[in-house]
Amino acid sequence: MSEIAIVGAGFIGLASAAALMRDGHRVTLFDPAGVGQGASFGNAGTFAHYACIPVNNPSVFRDLPRFLLSNDSPFRLRWGYLPHLAPWLARFMMSSLPRRYAASAGALATLLGHAQDGYAPILAAPALARFVRQRECLYLYSNASSFDAARPALDLRKTLGVAFEVLSGDDICALEPSLAPIFERGVLFSDSWHFSDPQGFLQALFDQLATEGLKLERATVGAVQASAQGASLTVDGKTRSFSHVVIATGARSAQFARQCGDVVPLDTERGYHVRYPGAQQLISRPVGWAERGFYMTPMSDGIRVAGTVELAGFGETRNRSLLDLLTFSSKRALPGLDEPDTSWLGFRPTLPDGVPVLGRSSASERVIYAFGHQHLGLTLAGISGRIVADLVAQRAPPFDLAPYAATRFQVAAHAA
Repeated sequence: MSEIAIVGAGFIGLASAAALMRDGHRVTLFDPAGVGQGASFGNAGTFAHYACIPVNNPSVFRDLPRFLLSNDSPFRLRWGYLPHLAPWLARFMMSSLPRRYAASAGALATLLGHAQDGYAPILAAPALARFVRQRECLYLYSNASSFDAARPALDLRKTLGVAFEVLSGDDICALEPSLAPIFERGVLFSDSWHFSDPQGFLQALFDQLATEGLKLERATVGAVQASAQGASLTVDGKTRSFSHVVIATGARSAQFARQCGDVVPLDTERGYHVRYPGAQQLISRPVGWAERGFYMTPMSDGIRVAGTVELAGFGETRNRSLLDLLTFSSKRALPGLDEPDTSWLGFRPTLPDGVPVLGRSSASERVIYAFGHQHLGLTLAGISGRIVADLVAQRAPPFDLAPYAATRFQVAAHAA
């Protein structure tokens, strides 16, 4: 039995704790905000096992000018942030070339193919399974040209094993009659589901694990030091030693990787949501409007409308135009909505190839990375936790981890 520290108490951190504790380890979580208070708090709540198409794909060369200039665009770039972001953007564009895009999609598909199995031990507990709503996700396209533009990505999904059904406008109205009749095509993804309350689920998971010995320290970790014998954290100015340290702190993980010998081009996507209280009866499943880049998800307290991407760093100032876009677009799609009562801004980790970092650090096998999941932290939490536990136990993971290594970015830079 080892003493293990996990930096980060979101979906990845909690799922890693669950897997490590199944192996008999003692685990302490470190997160100054507490359980599920970062990007894990405000996500769309969807188990998106179909989401193997990374944001970096060949269509960005065609669409980027429109994304940057259109008032309806779900993507925003704060121009004052551009000098800092320029190296990341260069890597992102290189990762959007067809060969690299296909490699990223394949790597994501491998992870997503194990996502449900990764959750199985966690959801075996009735107190946790009660948060799951078994309704497939519906993607919507408001015109045939947008659907036709998505055909190559849908074909790749099918090649990579994703099952879905294409719907007509009439099919959409029959499935979700409260939607406005403005959508010409839809895609229904088989076997997807969602959480009724993502943060509530994480709190329930923590409460269960706490009865088994999990500890949480609401403290700031300043540094990670690794050696062949173990790893230590600097916490509030004091050094704490552990057998292993897991870095699962999302968009804030790059500094810790750098301390352990790995320069990872991790940045942040500022994501938003608004909530319509008491409106959850209007739709029966997560509904995404593809062109507008958001989901509407029925949750226990109303409909959460989550999405958009803003590249602007960690500033706390909210982009009012993106919140207005979410509100306007969701009310256009679902006319029965009234007015949102709350809004949220969170920081998603984003890597230029769209693939998370999973594996050991360069400095020591005692420091393990599990970060950079972008829009898929909820979906990939279970399998990521299993991989963390396998690495600690010196077991072979369920598949080759080379595509997820932190060192892949140095290899790509040399190849370029």
